[in-house]
Amino acid sequence: MNKKSISPIIESNTGISRRAALGFGATVAAGLLTNFDLFAATEKRKVVVWSEGTANVDPDSKKVYPNDINTAIVEGLKPLESKGWEIVRASLGDPDQGISDDLLNSTDVLIWWGHKKHGDVKDELVGKIASRVKEQGMGFIGTHSAHFSKPLKKLLGTPCSWREYKLDGTIVEIIVKEPDHPICKGVKNFKIPIERYAEPFAVPTPDSVPLDGLYALTDGTTAPARMGMCWNIGKGKVFYFTPGHETYPDYFRPQVRQIFINAVQWAAPNKES
Repeated sequence: MNKKSISPIIESNTGISRRAALGFGATVAAGLLTNFDLFAATEKRKVVVWSEGTANVDPDSKKVYPNDINTAIVEGLKPLESKGWEIVRASLGDPDQGISDDLLNSTDVLIWWGHKKHGDVKDELVGKIASRVKEQGMGFIGTHSAHFSKPLKKLLGTPCSWREYKLDGTIVEIIVKEPDHPICKGVKNFKIPIERYAEPFAVPTPDSVPLDGLYALTDGTTAPARMGMCWNIGKGKVFYFTPGHETYPDYFRPQVRQIFINAVQWAAPNKES
């Protein structure tokens, strides 16, 4: 049967012409694609910003972060909302220590700030976080004194201690060491006051160090120290950022906020992960 003989059969059996049938099929296909596009457009990624409740633990930090450090980080991530991200604030004092199973299992990237209550975080939660990173590809970002956090130590498998810690008026120049790294996009060298964490840092050799640093000490000398380090841990990505002392306004600084925006997108798992 040739193509011309098919049309009368379509018309007699359906009451519509072949051309109309083809047009209808195309319309249905277009509708399906449109619905898929709408689904893709509404599918959000999620970053959770966790803190131990710093403003209540360190009273001096309340002058700088009256609504806690995680609130300041959340505010800095707002530009991600236009890219389809949902930003969630979580605290140690919340139910489930801020991270329920449902929340954890829907999180693409977890940002962690802790200081004096590392020991209060339940080992069961730590194990779940590590498993989510290693086995399912969730990104993890630790910042400043979160180097001693249970999740980071669990993920890296080392003490994560620095040689010394000095709050003595030190200034650091944060140096873009790997300008082509995604975390460095739109970031240039800048200087800030810092609580000095002195090398060596007891962590595994990073897979990359996109942000280096040079301390200008109060005695006129200088000392190098790494500021931003990256590891691939199982299926997940881990980033540690050294600045972020609770009485310094680091998380309000445009350069720091850009680093976090970049780091979240870098650490996020691929859609298929």
